[in-house]
Amino acid sequence: MRDPEFLSIQARASGLDPLGLPWMKRKKVEMIGFKSSAVDFEKWPELTVDKLEVAFEIIEKELSAAGCDPLWCLIDSSENDLVAVRRVLERKKPDLVMVGAGVRLDPDQFLLFEKVVKTIHEEVSQAWIAFNRNPFDTVLAVERWLN
Repeated sequence: MRDPEFLSIQARASGLDPLGLPWMKRKKVEMIGFKSSAVDFEKWPELTVDKLEVAFEIIEKELSAAGCDPLWCLIDSSENDLVAVRRVLERKKPDLVMVGAGVRLDPDQFLLFEKVVKTIHEEVSQAWIAFNRNPFDTVLAVERWLN
């Protein structure tokens, strides 16, 4: 009997999974949003630090279950974090970048949002860009582009 790990490696090399089905490449999904410590919860009364942290965990599990590799780039609300965003995008080369509502919808963060989108365009112009309305619809926002 052959070693299952060998079969898996052999299957990937042939472009088939161990059952003979086409090998599915996991999509890399980079999520850019604010660290919970950087969120102004007065602007988001439906959220708390705990709810946001739980949402991050749920998002990661659901995207993994959907065949994605979820990657996080959680930033503070300063433009200095654009360097971190640029580095992550250069290194990870995601298939899709999801920009969180905190970055996109907060009028005080408008210039940061524009710069994040510009950075995405410069570093991974082939990537889809998705936007959520809140942390709880992130998976739906990603699925709109990957399905």
